[in-house]
Amino acid sequence: MRACADEDGVRPNPALVARLRADGKTEYADAVEEVGELSRLGHITYLDQHGPYGNGTPVLNAARNTGDEPKLVLWPDDVFVARTPRAQQLIQAYEATGCPVLALMPVDPGDSQRYGVPVVREDLGRGLLRITGLVEKPEPADAPSAYAAIGGYVVTPGIIDELRRQTERWYEHRTGEIYLTDAINAYARTQAVYGQVIRGQWYDTGNPRAYLTAQFAAALADPDYGPHLRRLAQGPGGTAPSQ
Repeated sequence: MRACADEDGVRPNPALVARLRADGKTEYADAVEEVGELSRLGHITYLDQHGPYGNGTPVLNAARNTGDEPKLVLWPDDVFVARTPRAQQLIQAYEATGCPVLALMPVDPGDSQRYGVPVVREDLGRGLLRITGLVEKPEPADAPSAYAAIGGYVVTPGIIDELRRQTERWYEHRTGEIYLTDAINAYARTQAVYGQVIRGQWYDTGNPRAYLTAQFAAALADPDYGPHLRRLAQGPGGTAPSQ
């Protein structure tokens, strides 16, 4: 069976590296080699999604292969630039609490309809908040806080158990989808859940404008591409081109 493109993308590819080096494309060869090293630095497992639609199902599928240890869940369309990586900040919050943790970011109240907004029970300092649930995409006047739950979670066995219960109910009625936030909300009614405000710059790439913004910001920070793009953005004579 032929591997999918996602799997091929992080496997070592010595034939491609050799061809690039033969063509004098040393930088490209180094980049391909660096990506291939990912498969040697850690164990990568690929799983097909089996079960109902919704982002809770792949988490439950992964749990069947990883046991009862806590799980770090990250969505690929959220990009963070931070001195301490987002994942490490979430792990530190989990180590301090021993409870499920959600990644949070401050948002403009007018944007609340785009996100799940946490209900904050207690501010423990250093960006760590005790929360009692999430309100999905509330009107600005109804938003319970000025934070948004973004792509990042530490999920504990209790959340996995709740996902299992939701899935069992789905197979009884076969309506709707299985969402991780629904499981977290159900768990938070009786158990402690925390949110960690992530320190860093967040780029949401879920729409074309945001995706371009993230790409442009990354390119501006690059020592090779940044100066060229700044000159391009300024236009002739050092001024921004007219629209």
